[in-house]
Amino acid sequence: MLKISIKPQWQLSSEGASQAFPRLLELLATVETERSIAGAAAKLGVSYRHAWGLIRQANKEFGAPVLNMTRGRRATLSTLGEKLLAADRRIKARITPLLDSLASELEAEIERSHSGPVLRIHASHGYAIELMRQFLLRRNQPIELKYRGSMEAIASLAGASCDVAGFHAPLGDLQGAVLAFYARWLDPRRHVLINLATRRQGIMVAPHNPCAIQSLGDLAQPGVRFVNRQFGSGTRILLDLLLKRESLDSRRIAGYDTGEFTHSAVASCIASGLADAGFGVEQGARSFGLEFIPVISERYFLLCDAASLDAPAVRRIRDVLSSKQFRAEAGKLAGIDVTAAGTTLSLNEAFADLQVDCRA
Repeated sequence: MLKISIKPQWQLSSEGASQAFPRLLELLATVETERSIAGAAAKLGVSYRHAWGLIRQANKEFGAPVLNMTRGRRATLSTLGEKLLAADRRIKARITPLLDSLASELEAEIERSHSGPVLRIHASHGYAIELMRQFLLRRNQPIELKYRGSMEAIASLAGASCDVAGFHAPLGDLQGAVLAFYARWLDPRRHVLINLATRRQGIMVAPHNPCAIQSLGDLAQPGVRFVNRQFGSGTRILLDLLLKRESLDSRRIAGYDTGEFTHSAVASCIASGLADAGFGVEQGARSFGLEFIPVISERYFLLCDAASLDAPAVRRIRDVLSSKQFRAEAGKLAGIDVTAAGTTLSLNEAFADLQVDCRA
């Protein structure tokens, strides 16, 4: 199967601006870890002269240094360099999942033109589902993955717009309230679940937690800027229910009406200083160097028709999730447990303690 990759890239458009700006961003990111231009140049496979040329050109174009350079000391990013790198990371966090979905659609279109049906997956965004896609592509399984909120993904399956839907539901007393949002599209006679992961959701905060946030109630403190997930996402539904359970008014949380489409985008806003806190999965926080305050655990499932459970494509998903390789890679993700990945169960088995108003 042909694999397509679409990457975000931005250019400077001022008169005489360098067209090597993407290479500069890569160099700055490497200097951040290597702490020297020479070390960064070596790691990127370019000459020191070329790397230094990029730095000098950037200093000239911006009218300010992008690195702090002191004789006898390691190179560090200047305030400007940090802002440029943070902006690039924020852009990637916001739109990379959308570009991945578009790439998946293009791959599917090409595959259909000469090979036939492609497995269609609509799923809530998450790090385990991203990893699953990578493993399926390595096995040349044609898929079309579109990121959707949990509710929209389940509705897509019910309406035959996809073959597999990814959604998440919390463990504990809020499980029934979340399932009530999905119940109209769930059919115990028709649907079956494939375990993907159990993961932790909680509050993301900047390093050292400067606002001293310890609980959801602290999000309403004066001066705290919050960044939310988009309306209709499973994470936002969960947060709304958590606030309701604790009798907290979301109108008192500055920024509650914002809406980012991925956990990474939420984390990038905090890492860039645009917000003080957000709500999402632990891996999102850790990947941007943020601190994380656990609030609740949830299960992420793949939902499909029972009749398609042993279809070759769905069987391949189950094989991938059950493999030692997938579990080893997923085990490196913070706050994610894939011990049961690939196992199947019915809706009644998964939610046996609830009176779910699914279609009987």
